[in-house]
Amino acid sequence: MDEEQRRIEVVVPDDQLSLAIGRRGQNVRLASQLTGWDIDILTEAEESERRTEEFRSRSQMFIDALDIDDVIAHLLVTEGFGSLEEVAFVPVDDLAEIEGFDVDVATELQERARTALERRDREFEKRYRELGVEDDLVALEGLSPGMLVTLAENDIKTLDDFAGLAGDELVEMLAAPEKGGIKLDLDDANALVMAARAHWFADEAPAAGQE
Repeated sequence: MDEEQRRIEVVVPDDQLSLAIGRRGQNVRLASQLTGWDIDILTEAEESERRTEEFRSRSQMFIDALDIDDVIAHLLVTEGFGSLEEVAFVPVDDLAEIEGFDVDVATELQERARTALERRDREFEKRYRELGVEDDLVALEGLSPGMLVTLAENDIKTLDDFAGLAGDELVEMLAAPEKGGIKLDLDDANALVMAARAHWFADEAPAAGQE
C-alpha cells in the first residue's frame, strides 16, 4: 500500500509561476515524488487574495456569533483567533492582553463564545440526528457535532462507515470549505480511524481459553 501523502503549499512570485511549475508540470511532479508530499503552487497574488478572504470571513463569523462590531472582530483575527473555541477556552488573561481589551471585555467575550458554541452544537445535533447518524458513531470520542454533520452529509453515518475511511480522506472531507472548513491534523485523523476500527479486531479475537 502506498504511503499516504501530505499536502504542502508553496508561494512563488507571480512572474516565477511558470518556472516553478515547469513544462507540463514536470517540476511539481518531480518535487512531489522526491519529497513524498503533494505540492500546490500559489502566486503571491493568490496567497494575498486568500489571506484577505480568510480575514474577512473570520471577522464576519465573530461579528455574527458574538454580536460585536467589526473593530473588535478585526482585533481578534489580527491576534490569531480563528474559531469560537479559541475565544471560549483560551486563558482569559490572553484575551485581556489584546490592545483595547481588559478583563471585563475578555470575560464577556468568552461568555458569548461559549453561549454561541452551545447554541451551534444544539443545531448540529438536531441536524445529524435528522440525517440518520447512528449512536455508535456519535459515541466515538473526538468527533464534534460539526464533524458529525459533515460526515453525515458525506453518507458516513455508522462506526463501520467511518472505520472504512483513510486518514487523509477524512482530513480532506472535513476541510472542504463548503462543509465548514474543519481543520484536522493527519495524525489525529489516523488515530480516530484506528479507534473506530478497534471493534473489528475485538470481534476477531479468540474467546478466552481458545487457541
